[in-house]
Amino acid sequence: MTINKNDPYAALRYREFNIFLLMRFAFVFARTMQFIVIEWEVYNLTKDPLSLGIIGLMEVIPVILMALFAGHIVDQKEKRGILVKCILGFSVVSAGLFLLTWPVVVSGVPKHQILYGIYALVFIGGIVRTFYGPASFSMFSLIVPKKIYPNAATWNSSIFQLSAVLGPALGGFCIHWIGVHSSMLLIFGFSLIALVSLLQIPRKPIMNPKIGEPIFQSLKEGLQFVMNNKIILGAISLDMIAVLFGGAVALLPVFAQDILKVGSQGFGILRAAPAVGAIMIMFTSAYFPLNKNAGLKLLGAIFGFGLSIVIFGLSTSFWISVIALFLSGATDGISMILRQTILQLYTPDHMRGRVSSVNSIFVSSSNELGAFESGLTARLMGTVTAVVFGGSMTILTVVTTGIVLPNFRKLDLRKTVEEHENS
Repeated sequence: MTINKNDPYAALRYREFNIFLLMRFAFVFARTMQFIVIEWEVYNLTKDPLSLGIIGLMEVIPVILMALFAGHIVDQKEKRGILVKCILGFSVVSAGLFLLTWPVVVSGVPKHQILYGIYALVFIGGIVRTFYGPASFSMFSLIVPKKIYPNAATWNSSIFQLSAVLGPALGGFCIHWIGVHSSMLLIFGFSLIALVSLLQIPRKPIMNPKIGEPIFQSLKEGLQFVMNNKIILGAISLDMIAVLFGGAVALLPVFAQDILKVGSQGFGILRAAPAVGAIMIMFTSAYFPLNKNAGLKLLGAIFGFGLSIVIFGLSTSFWISVIALFLSGATDGISMILRQTILQLYTPDHMRGRVSSVNSIFVSSSNELGAFESGLTARLMGTVTAVVFGGSMTILTVVTTGIVLPNFRKLDLRKTVEEHENS
């Protein structure tokens, strides 16, 4: 196939990549929708913001404990088979949550027992996510040629960001329209779409030349690669701190019910606001690549994200809150695309599982730790103060990074992109 490097749809001209995007969208959509529906249900059961933080903690514990080992396994095994097992595992969790939210099943069951059951299933979902991340990241490189990695990374990141905000948005509306129980059934349906889509992609070869390598030697090699690559380390470290302190969206049920007093319908609008920003970024970034001055753009995007969170926390107006969340979605989308592009461009094929696992510990887990941090600080400081504190810490992190790492400000991906196009 002749490839036009200036074609914004270059990656979409590969059938397997389109199927991969559909699988990725359906899975992430279902997982993020599930998370927000669970948050709503748990807060209804407890009326305690700390309980929302515990949800994040239950999902992040498996990531911290198992991520490095998952990366080793992914680099040693066939990727599609691992992804099939992950989606089947998620489907089991979805079915369990469907039963736990069914009044016929839980009638007469004490609330604390239902709560413990939800936490247990979230923990199992965290195990699934630990393997899904590196397997998905690794499979990406096996279905598109290196020449179009940058364009494919843009679409891949955009689809992830889109599904990650549309899932919670629909979750908020579905709580209002069809209730928590029926929403869980819809989530199960999306997991089946992901599974059927994935099965349309043939098995792929294992690219790692060191099959059977001792596990601790493999883990050491992966960690050393990340720690010695200042570009990768800088990108994921910056995003980790920003996401850790900018996890205000975990407290949206509190804002919707107790502060803005807009109920489940308003909650759906609040969750939908970041989706609009993400959609705009998805389309514009394909036509206007972010490779030039990537370091400054990444710093600026995360600064804007932190500022949006501060505005949201201080707002007592529903529509100002919606605008602030819209801006948070747009800036977070830019950050996501840049970070994923950096990881795809600078990671060799045989180490993708391990690098993605390290990234999971740094960044993916910080989403849930950020939710826990928000829940804990909301309990200690109050909800509004906790959100403003988190956004302020994000801004401070960006400013500090820009001062301490001047070379990161100068990061420009155009030369690296040209090297891949010419390889």
